[in-house]
Amino acid sequence: MEIQFKLNGKPAVAEVSGDTVLFDVLRNLGCYSVKCGCETTNCGLCTVWINGKSRLSCSILAASVAGQEITTLEGLQKEAEELGTFLANEGAEQCGFCSPGFIMNALAMVQELENPSVEEMKEYLAGNLCRCTGYMGQLRAIQKYMAAKKAGAEAKREVQA
Repeated sequence: MEIQFKLNGKPAVAEVSGDTVLFDVLRNLGCYSVKCGCETTNCGLCTVWINGKSRLSCSILAASVAGQEITTLEGLQKEAEELGTFLANEGAEQCGFCSPGFIMNALAMVQELENPSVEEMKEYLAGNLCRCTGYMGQLRAIQKYMAAKKAGAEAKREVQA
């Protein structure tokens, strides 16, 4: 069957069978940031946004995304680069294998939660596995990223006033 959806803001079409998972469709369409590490929804490497919400593409049937908007890291290059810089500055990015899924989930958290506590951040990011770093560097990086985004938004409001 043919499905149509938006991928990173552009129309996309894919031919799928009833058991095709979204992960496979995205990889076939060139979204190589979407990775598979477990096929059991335990690692977070395949995280994408469906209509702005974090989802694991290895557990979503492709047919179910017809008409939906899918965002991968390829569609969030500016934001990903900004957050990636904060992660690198905190020594929280080493091999980089888990980074795309982690960044997707972290950016979703930034949109959904305002001033989250460390515990709330840990809970939100619990599904993202990283074998190279301790999570404290990642949490510090996200906190600093959120503070910088907030300061930038406040400065922008002052200029407009």
